[in-house]
Amino acid sequence: MTASSQKPTSDVADDIEQSLYAKREKIYPRQVHGVFAALRTTGVMALLGMYYIIPWLQWDGHQMVLFDLPARKFYILGMVFWPQDFFYLALLLIVAALSLFFFTALAGRLWCGFACPQTVWTEAFLWIERKIEGTRPQQIKLDKAPWTFNKYKIKLTKHFIWIVFSLFTGLTFVGYFSPIQQLAASSINFSLGPWELFWIIFYGFATYGNAGWLREQVCMYMCPYARFQSAMIDSDTLIISYDAARGDTCGPRKKGVDPKEKGLGDCIDCTICVQVCPTGIDIRDGLQYQCIGCAACIDACDDVMDKMDYAKGLIRYTTENMLHGKKEHFLRPRIFVYAVILVAITAGTFYAIFTRMPLALDVIRDRNTLFRETNEGLIENVYILKVMNMDQKQHDYSLSVSGIEGATMYMDRVDIEVEPGEVIEVPVRVQVDPDALVRRSSEVLFNLIATDVDNLYVTEDARFIGPVPSR
Repeated sequence: MTASSQKPTSDVADDIEQSLYAKREKIYPRQVHGVFAALRTTGVMALLGMYYIIPWLQWDGHQMVLFDLPARKFYILGMVFWPQDFFYLALLLIVAALSLFFFTALAGRLWCGFACPQTVWTEAFLWIERKIEGTRPQQIKLDKAPWTFNKYKIKLTKHFIWIVFSLFTGLTFVGYFSPIQQLAASSINFSLGPWELFWIIFYGFATYGNAGWLREQVCMYMCPYARFQSAMIDSDTLIISYDAARGDTCGPRKKGVDPKEKGLGDCIDCTICVQVCPTGIDIRDGLQYQCIGCAACIDACDDVMDKMDYAKGLIRYTTENMLHGKKEHFLRPRIFVYAVILVAITAGTFYAIFTRMPLALDVIRDRNTLFRETNEGLIENVYILKVMNMDQKQHDYSLSVSGIEGATMYMDRVDIEVEPGEVIEVPVRVQVDPDALVRRSSEVLFNLIATDVDNLYVTEDARFIGPVPSR
């Protein structure tokens, strides 16, 4: 290779840089109307409404949903949960994961397109942007225009409203962990604590950055779901697809012209499906990981087909098998398995939550001495009982032992009084006649019953160790 034919080092570096990094081009999603747009708007309004309203609702003198971390109390719909109840959180996370598997196997990225917080807040920010900057062509024209006083005014107004909305979002978020009425009063009086102020600003900044600036970048590059969704779908999963057999060859034409005479398909190549896409993809290129399943392209294409007097459904929810003329297997074993497991675990979780006993008993056996023989010839084991009152009221309890015939229990304290959320330790000694022991390790039951209220009790088992029984 001659010296004249070689590229300068700087040019090679520029080529490498271009191949590794693509500068983001701002996407201006066109507003769309239709069935799926109405569903998405309804979902956005419902989810945002719940998010902003729930912290202000009261239940039995407490905030309806409040995660009081300093007091280690979690108020949810009139129920009080404690750190010991994190088992229920694990069950709810399993239910959420199974729901994701089920709906993804059923109809692809329904979560992303209609309920994901990134989608919900981005829709809200886009609505604000359209109200201030105008339609898609107006926004493009404004961004290309030179900076004038009017442009500065419009841009600053938009960002000011975005920031106020984001800070209110951050305030609401912190309101789930700190009583929101006190939090709002402190905000007005500029007397917020350092941690409250930090999290309001942090969450507000995250909302402003993700929904206002990053937008589709979060879905395309930061969210892992886009990468592993293909493992949860198959050829019978409902996905948003372009019917290439019907639409190709694409090309413009006037209304009323028979496309077959021109060798064209139903797609008029208007690119409106691209203009309405929040991630800027062309659905005609096939299924892509960037597609969030918002169905905006379906509404847009159906509107165009109506205007051209063509049948709707050129872009639609369908399956890969249906697109290729194969038999549909929409209700397949995977769907039934997911549904059965999801219903069973969900029902079990809520049954366990609503029937939970606000009382916990933990029995710790003294491991320093397996057992000892008393002066009366009885076998004695020592235990530490930890009693936790997970109710909102103080309770008095009585303690008894069973499981071994003739077992007798002794403890230093007469009364067991436990305040709400308090954990107390009760040392007890259990004595048994050695003739009642049929094996070296026997089960013994500790029964804790509230004396001031009905149906509040718990039973915990432990091991009673004795000598090897003589035969």
